[in-house]
Amino acid sequence: MIQEEIPAALAGERLDRVVALIAECSRSDAQALIGAGGVLVDGEPHPVGKLRLKEGQVVQVDPTLLPSPTGPEADPTVEFTVVYADDHLIVVDKPAGLVVHPGAGNPSGTLVNGLLARFPEIVDVGESHRPGIVHRLDLGTSGLLAVARTQRAYHELVDALSNRDMGRVYRTLVWGHPANPHGVIDAPIGRDHRDPMRMAVVVDGKPARTRYHVLRHFRAPAEVTSLECRLESGRTHQIRVHLSAIGHPVVGDPTYGGVRSGVVSPRPFLHAARLELAHPVTREPMAFDSTMPDDLADIEASLEEWPAD
Repeated sequence: MIQEEIPAALAGERLDRVVALIAECSRSDAQALIGAGGVLVDGEPHPVGKLRLKEGQVVQVDPTLLPSPTGPEADPTVEFTVVYADDHLIVVDKPAGLVVHPGAGNPSGTLVNGLLARFPEIVDVGESHRPGIVHRLDLGTSGLLAVARTQRAYHELVDALSNRDMGRVYRTLVWGHPANPHGVIDAPIGRDHRDPMRMAVVVDGKPARTRYHVLRHFRAPAEVTSLECRLESGRTHQIRVHLSAIGHPVVGDPTYGGVRSGVVSPRPFLHAARLELAHPVTREPMAFDSTMPDDLADIEASLEEWPAD
């Protein structure tokens, strides 16, 4: 059972919209869940989705009563690069603009649909609506992603993520020049109390840590900095939220204050450049690197480094 207290930002919203947000499902599935008795408001069932909620009310959702989804279908037209594959593990280089798995608003054409076309055996690995997937990248983020090909590998990779035994290193470009050449951002992340469609650093959020290291400073056409970031946890939008919270949002990120004049990026300037892990079966140390895609590399190449040589 998932429980959430209604913040001021959601006061006056319909119950079905709030349930869709909490359960990360479509509005129609939320309505079906409400009708099935899977939602309580202040401890009482409410079978009507149009109920307007008040600040402070407590909504409880039983996601096990969600309608059983039809499993994703294989789609050989989905384009992505496989950089490594064996009997247990697949490592993918995901292009920007590709959704990782089906969900509300994206029922098909995702990485999972493409994976099922190339590796149909993953259909029974992990969760049925996102077979093989152990971690995700945002729609606008490119780079490396580990996928489990067997159930044994799935459990080992999930444990590695939970125990922080999987290294995930990102390249990004941020506004301004951080005061320190390296640092750790240790701040909990949860839904923004003022806008629940965004994430934010909040007192009641989940623990999150991001390490960063300055690679290069640029001064023109605007003051921006190239960073390497290493995740020590895996919260939604973690790097984007943490960097925005310290006053250095990711260039090109419209959600967290990263769209400004001077440097224009078609997407958040964020690339999963390196993946480090122990093989889920053999335990052999493995590392994979992905070069910066052309759209981001061209932006960085156009910048004037500071201090000038």
